[in-house]
Amino acid sequence: MNNQIFPCMWFDGNAKAAADFYCSVFKNSKILDENPMVVMFELNGNKVMGLNGGPHFKFNEALSFVVNCDTQEEIDYYWEKFTADGGQESMCGWLKDKFGFSWQIVPSMIGQLMSDPAKGQRVMQAIMGMKKLDIDKLKNA
Repeated sequence: MNNQIFPCMWFDGNAKAAADFYCSVFKNSKILDENPMVVMFELNGNKVMGLNGGPHFKFNEALSFVVNCDTQEEIDYYWEKFTADGGQESMCGWLKDKFGFSWQIVPSMIGQLMSDPAKGQRVMQAIMGMKKLDIDKLKNA
């Protein structure tokens, strides 16, 4: 792993709890290093830093992580994990986890479906009416 550029997530004292949670959700993940201020962790090969920076800044939808899913089972898995214990569903495949961080849980073929000239608009309309995305409904739009 050689991520020269990686995200830093600002937490209010619970960076280690968040890192442990995220590492439990993504199978190929681990804590790399930790101290009271910073926890470095890896999610599926991507380095992330969690900073215990205090209450000054909160997450918002201006930044989210996208999780590409090949199957509906994967979408269902991530949706369930991230909305559990206080997470919140939003629209169009977006949600917030219990720490307030935004995720987009999307089918990996979403770009292909939306770029199809014959059905791209129908796919977009279908997405706009969904919270958790449904691959079969998008394919049949």
